[in-house]
Amino acid sequence: MTPYTVIALVVALSLAQYAFLAAAAGPRVIIVGAGMSGISAGKRLSDAGITDLLILEATDHVGGRMHKQNFAGINVEVGANWVEGVNGGKMNPIWPIVNSTLKLRNFRSDFDYLAQNVYKEDGGLYDEDYVQKRIDLADSVEESGEKLSGTLHTSGRDDMSILAMQRLYDHQPNGPATPVDMSVDYYKYDYEFAEPPRVTSLQNTVPLPTFNDFGDDVYFVADQRGYESVVYYLAGQYLKTDKSGKIVDPRLKLNKVVREISYSPSGVTVKTEDNSVYRADYVMVSASLGVLQSDLIQFKPQLPSWKVVAIYQFDMAVYTKIFVKFPKRFWPEGKGREFFLYASSRRGYYAAWQEFEKQYPGANVLLVTVTDEESRRIEQQSDNQTKAEIMEVLRKMFPGKDVPDATDILVPRWWSDRFYRGTFSNWPIGVNRYEYDQLRVRASWEGLLHW
Repeated sequence: MTPYTVIALVVALSLAQYAFLAAAAGPRVIIVGAGMSGISAGKRLSDAGITDLLILEATDHVGGRMHKQNFAGINVEVGANWVEGVNGGKMNPIWPIVNSTLKLRNFRSDFDYLAQNVYKEDGGLYDEDYVQKRIDLADSVEESGEKLSGTLHTSGRDDMSILAMQRLYDHQPNGPATPVDMSVDYYKYDYEFAEPPRVTSLQNTVPLPTFNDFGDDVYFVADQRGYESVVYYLAGQYLKTDKSGKIVDPRLKLNKVVREISYSPSGVTVKTEDNSVYRADYVMVSASLGVLQSDLIQFKPQLPSWKVVAIYQFDMAVYTKIFVKFPKRFWPEGKGREFFLYASSRRGYYAAWQEFEKQYPGANVLLVTVTDEESRRIEQQSDNQTKAEIMEVLRKMFPGKDVPDATDILVPRWWSDRFYRGTFSNWPIGVNRYEYDQLRVRASWEGLLHW
């Protein structure tokens, strides 16, 4: 899944604190990035009466990692796909936009039948009762970890990895180790955080605040308008659009790759790759953590050491959704068959699968998710090599079926893309709340540089 809520470098504005900007003589704010964070920041400013702003976006579209792409005749989501956290005590603010305002097609993801859909490495299904017992054990260990997490000191001094917690409560020296246990473990943690339990913080992810606050249900968005419609909807509340909904506001500039941000008591200067220069009173940086960890944007003077440390302490994870098109269907369909696992002896090797009987009927498309090191490995090889590996796995999973060669494949490369350098951030062991807050703290004279 795609938990953008783990960490996001979202601009945190206090409208009261910045209301003075509206009354100042011609203030101007530059926002770097037109993803959800940047567009939301612009809306907050606009709502506060600060409309003299400029948004610089490196790519040719709005939405960032909320982005659709045409594949095999349908639009699929190469980035964010789910609304996570629904039907709980509080309302997830994105849910009414998706479900009521825009009425995007969405489907509740039901993982309750996973035990009957775990495939052996050499073919065929594992016994459902056996798998269910392993899932129950993993759930029990997670519940114990959740209770332990609530007892840890708020300073973070007692934090541990999820794997360390598993060792405490499962009495396994290396955590889940059998093919079934590894596939279940991958589904519970890597499929959510895009990194394994050995590096993920227990205290800051168990329970995950998104689910704790908004509910346990998740809904898969499968609308031909794209999940990015949410970002365009927010942008349209303060940026000019034409009759088709296309943004035509001159305050949004696409294909503007910011390479340098200079700041001083007199203001900020932003230089882009095409040698354009923009000056403003303030700059708000909504680029991904992966970009900030790279050398794409140079800050002059250099950011203070405490800010640099905060940026480098967090992980920019990689979550890769690979879509594969076939001339015909050979996999099971029907109630409880949407999600299935491949229990390889190699943890995370094409482990998590989804079929689209409901979402894209007749499309004959499968989705397989890989993460972390597997994502990086796959990004560096050809799509034909990836397709060959996938075909080998599928023919092992379904030995009695006529499994035809895939006719097309779509492999997003978020890690290799210099404008993202990953998909979303994960909270690693050893980073506390104070250090998290340092990501959002202003980092310049007079508060000129915001995050």
